[in-house]
Amino acid sequence: MTDVLFYHLQRQPLEAVLPALVEKSLARGWRVAIEVPDAERLAALDDHLWLYRDDSFLPHGTDRSPDCAGEPVLLVCTRDNVNGADVRFLVDGAGLPDDAQSYARIVLMFDGNDDAALARARDEWRKVRALGLAATYWQQDDTGRWIRKG
Repeated sequence: MTDVLFYHLQRQPLEAVLPALVEKSLARGWRVAIEVPDAERLAALDDHLWLYRDDSFLPHGTDRSPDCAGEPVLLVCTRDNVNGADVRFLVDGAGLPDDAQSYARIVLMFDGNDDAALARARDEWRKVRALGLAATYWQQDDTGRWIRKG
């Protein structure tokens, strides 16, 4: 069964949180897709994943590359599972894909300081529950640790 994790970002931006979660996914042997809403955001996140830390980078590709299906981490603007991902990260308002049940895990990340993002996340939570998928809600504490809230 697909696990859907909702990450409520309040203390750190997406760019600070996403790389570590992707690294953990890769350590589990999972292929990763990161869905963004548009080409501009895709380009910005693409650059960030190469340079996010001085001593490391996340090898990845984008759905703009002809050989993208072989990438273990793929940034996409489409709803398709181009690289056969096990886990799909949904960022910046990307919603639950129609084939949600084909993933081991879906991670919906939203800005807790944005009222519209909160409303979209609540709508997605209701969709997930209506589909009968397992859903958990995560929020950072004052030290930056992720705490399961629901």
